[in-house]
Amino acid sequence: MNVVERSLFPRVEPGRIVSLILWPISIMMIFQRSVILGVNGHRTDDFTPVYNAALAFLNRMPVYNENYSTVDPHYLYPPSGTLLMAPLAVIDPQTSRWIFIGVSVAVLILCAYLLTRMFGFRYDSWVFPALLFFFFSTETVAHTLIFTNFNGFVLLGLLAFMMLMLGRHDLWAGVFIGLTLAVKPVLAPVLLLVLLNRQWKILITAVGIPVVLNALAWPISADPMDFIRRTVPYLGESRDYYNSSITGNALYFGIDSWLSWLLRIAFAAMAVFSLWFLYKYYRRTDELLWLATSTGILLCTTFLVGSLGQGYYSMLLFPLLMTVFLPGSTMRNWPAWLGVYGCMTFDVFASNKWEPFGRYLEYNKVPLGWSLLMIAVFCVLLFRYLDLRAVNKAAPTPPAHQSDPAATAA
Repeated sequence: MNVVERSLFPRVEPGRIVSLILWPISIMMIFQRSVILGVNGHRTDDFTPVYNAALAFLNRMPVYNENYSTVDPHYLYPPSGTLLMAPLAVIDPQTSRWIFIGVSVAVLILCAYLLTRMFGFRYDSWVFPALLFFFFSTETVAHTLIFTNFNGFVLLGLLAFMMLMLGRHDLWAGVFIGLTLAVKPVLAPVLLLVLLNRQWKILITAVGIPVVLNALAWPISADPMDFIRRTVPYLGESRDYYNSSITGNALYFGIDSWLSWLLRIAFAAMAVFSLWFLYKYYRRTDELLWLATSTGILLCTTFLVGSLGQGYYSMLLFPLLMTVFLPGSTMRNWPAWLGVYGCMTFDVFASNKWEPFGRYLEYNKVPLGWSLLMIAVFCVLLFRYLDLRAVNKAAPTPPAHQSDPAATAA
């Protein structure tokens, strides 16, 4: 190529082209989701109950005195979470909410960066803007900002925990997951992986931090025992609104309890097999793949079979989705990504023409998405298990004199 042709047709690397396309789109999506949709808010408001509880806590007034029979968002954090949320009420509610949205956006951008680095990509690669584009196109991130809740910080705690656990910085790994557990225990199932990997030191800070924060908050709370008497029983109940778990879905659509239990047992069994297979065959060969996939399976199973699973919890599955870049990933198939679409899409399926059908799709897209994702991951691992069995059966058994060196020597 001569000088004229190089001037007319400059060469640009494909990755650079992707970055040039995605950076401006991603930045505008971040602006729209936060400054426009986030500030606009929604009838579902997760921030106001937290702000009111923090204000009551600072003024030594009762916190756990809500009417749980209503469908309004309720304050459900333990006293340790109230202590951590207390600084929100130092300023007026509108300014506090706007600051919370801004910090949440910064946290989500940091999460995209950490995922990029954790899976071996540079910050200036096309993967970083692609992750930002994907993050802010999902329902889980959009509603986290619009409803203004704590989920972005939970994702940050999860990613920091995973990176520090892989780096064998055990006490610091426990600090980050412990801070999230002090506010909401959604990541508690992940501690099973700590036990399986025998990194016991993580438990010191992971369990110790919520215990210490609760010990500090308990004597200065006006009604800490009401959290035990009133809030904890409510947390154990399945509700029929804003609940995408199997039990919540069954209550809303009037499904018999036996079918609900059958589905819960089936998904729990799939999770047990998947975790066993990953532990046996992947933990020592690719620890990142093992940790990210096992974390996704544990959390997705919890969302499905637990008493409460809300759609915006799906952002905690981002590490599982990123394994698509790793050899051996369970995400390299189209049914898994159809499941991802179901549980993360910002599309609305409510239909004026086909109202019942549209309502069914809208209310079931998240549970169906989680279910399909779990089934796809399980089937991939099951087929690999069957392939291994077939290979082992087909392998010829060596004669006794070849398999026993001592006999051969004799």
